[in-house]
Amino acid sequence: MRVHLIGAGKMGLPMGRHLAAAGHDVSVDDLHEHRLEAARASGMTASTRQAGIAAAEVVLSSLPNDDALWSVAQDVHRHARLGAVYVDTSTVSPAMSAQVAGLLAERELDYLRVAVSGNSHMADAAQLTLLVSGPKDAYQRSLPLLQRLGPHLYWLGHEEQARLMKLVVNLMIAQTSAMLAESLALGRKGGLRWEDMWEVLTHSAVASPIVKAKSEQLAHRDFGATFTVTQMAKDVNLILDEAARLKVGLPQTAMTLQLLNTAAAHGDADADYAAVIRCAERAAGLADDGAGPRGRPA
Repeated sequence: MRVHLIGAGKMGLPMGRHLAAAGHDVSVDDLHEHRLEAARASGMTASTRQAGIAAAEVVLSSLPNDDALWSVAQDVHRHARLGAVYVDTSTVSPAMSAQVAGLLAERELDYLRVAVSGNSHMADAAQLTLLVSGPKDAYQRSLPLLQRLGPHLYWLGHEEQARLMKLVVNLMIAQTSAMLAESLALGRKGGLRWEDMWEVLTHSAVASPIVKAKSEQLAHRDFGATFTVTQMAKDVNLILDEAARLKVGLPQTAMTLQLLNTAAAHGDADADYAAVIRCAERAAGLADDGAGPRGRPA
């Protein structure tokens, strides 16, 4: 199958690599030359956007925000051939996604919203969970591609269900980081050792997959980003906007956004979103090294 990939970043690059490895003809365009070099090294062919879209049976995109999606959707609307499927994997607002659906319907182009749950490591390992909505026949035709990205696929409906489901999942992920921040600050302030807390948490009733995944880094106080504070704040803003539209109160989520904003203000914008733990620690008067108050061993 001929695929054109738009966006070869942390998520897009491994997705394109898996498709190329499976024998699909994958072209790619990206704004950054170093990403194109990585894509070429992974078996893809660099192309202009117009030419790539025009030749593709499937256009696949991984984009940072609503504005980028709208820009790409206009290119798909102009240049995609009859019968092409547009598959977007970005985390965007349901409202913008619906606007894109209306645009593509003018040319009767099939549009799959394929929200992916998982980080870049899971994308590398083809272990993403795919939340899909859009025309079911287009979904079924696209299964040979989608199954290369992860083992768990859920078709949720014909419209924006996948977009909303991704926000539901990310709400719980964001709230997990806030819960960990308060729990770990309480334990450290009371004298529990950082490593001991992670050992117990990952073998307790609260040991969800996300807690276990975070423990691999955070047990060593490694806040290197798999998903940054800035990215999570963007998603939480999307969540709160959708909650306002639906008239659903999310007071805890609103507080988590403030925690993310505080983390960014303290220089952690590009750190992993779990850096909100540092905010709770600072508020409790704890040192930023796993030790106790003012650096005394915990």
